[in-house]
Amino acid sequence: MQPSVILIEMNELSPRLMSRFMSEGRLPNFQKLYSEAQVYVTDAQEEPPYLEPWIQWVTVHSGLSYREHQIFHLADGHTLQQKCLWDTLSEQGQRVWVCGSMNIRYDQPINGMVLPDPWATEVGPSDPLLERYFKFVRRNVQEYTNERVPLSVADYARFLSFMVRHGLSMGTARAIAGQLLAERLGHDRWRRAVLLDKLQFDVFAHFYRKLNPNFSTFFLNSTAHFQHLYWRNLEPDLFQMRPTAAEQETYEPAILFGYQEMDRLLARFDDLVDDNTTLVFCTALSQQPCLKYEADGGKLFYRPKDFGRLVALAGVDGIDEIIPVMSECFNIRFGSEDLAATAKERLSRLRIEGAAALSLEQRGQMLYAACSVNKLLPKDAVLSMDDGEPSVPFYDYFYRVDGMKSGMHHPDGMLWIRRPDRKHEVHREKIPLTAVAPMILDMFSAAKPKLMPPKVETPEVLTG
Repeated sequence: MQPSVILIEMNELSPRLMSRFMSEGRLPNFQKLYSEAQVYVTDAQEEPPYLEPWIQWVTVHSGLSYREHQIFHLADGHTLQQKCLWDTLSEQGQRVWVCGSMNIRYDQPINGMVLPDPWATEVGPSDPLLERYFKFVRRNVQEYTNERVPLSVADYARFLSFMVRHGLSMGTARAIAGQLLAERLGHDRWRRAVLLDKLQFDVFAHFYRKLNPNFSTFFLNSTAHFQHLYWRNLEPDLFQMRPTAAEQETYEPAILFGYQEMDRLLARFDDLVDDNTTLVFCTALSQQPCLKYEADGGKLFYRPKDFGRLVALAGVDGIDEIIPVMSECFNIRFGSEDLAATAKERLSRLRIEGAAALSLEQRGQMLYAACSVNKLLPKDAVLSMDDGEPSVPFYDYFYRVDGMKSGMHHPDGMLWIRRPDRKHEVHREKIPLTAVAPMILDMFSAAKPKLMPPKVETPEVLTG
């Protein structure tokens, strides 16, 4: 019988919170998976600035550490020279279905289908059939913090048409309708992040049934987003900057809500697969309370209202494309390295209250940019060039992203492997994150790429 493995990638879930919520009886499907799995804690073996999900997921997929793969930025995964899990398995005759995995590369032709993550700018879907879904979701994710996503009625109609023909479930349709009604009444816009999870699973399940793949991946990020913004609402006593009563009423349930939504998705995986499928639940890294900015009033984020208008203020031209990424970050692509270098010099002269407005890094024809100011700015804050001209109101060009950073990355991750025999063991020692890829290839008795490490020795069992 051919192997069947699904790698369920739930980004940055916390082992501590998982244990807490399971012990409280709030996550029955995670509890069931845990009780039927080989349970490991992974160690990313990195510290900031190299402890980022777009670095660690490359490690999961390739088996290489950051020192070896050198992929530092989100959307740079396409530059990886090493083959990833799906490339290796596809070459060896296994059918693959990669759904939303972060910062990926893949070889064409591939035996199966690939849908990149919504932050991807240099890699597209393997099949034109997925383009409509990919572009719609990418625009929503990139512009999530804006009050209005720049999509037309026609864009929404085309997306709906795609979903109706490719897996839209009644449960997802009801959830979308309920969320839109709640937002119209002024409630809980933050909850819409989980709608992508539901849509993504519908698409995943549709093509999973169609392809019958040997190896699949499925990536989610919504709960990582909730942890980054709302940990102070979950455990306010840990923080100096306490949320207001109104903020607490709105956001206190956010993180638990995220875990429970992922718990419900686990039940849908059980309904989808047969008894011979191995489920691999992986988080790559995790989060912890972010207390390092509390003495300075907490860390805030500002994002340009209109990226083109901002760079025009600095006198920058020759732009090929401006690409929103996460939070305060955006990328600018130019037609040449000289144009990018000139733009970096011009943009570095932008000042907010006397401090540099942007952090900038050039790599070839690409500029990586982000607003570098993280403190609360007054309503009359001024944005200007270093010579003082022009001088314009800061809030005409930037808006403050809702929320204050309260979760930060931690190198520990969860790895639970439920094999068909459903034997439960908890392993005492941590294993390096580089061990995940060879462990998965061993499930297929597949030859490994030359640079991939051998399978790690199984740690001692703590409980069975």
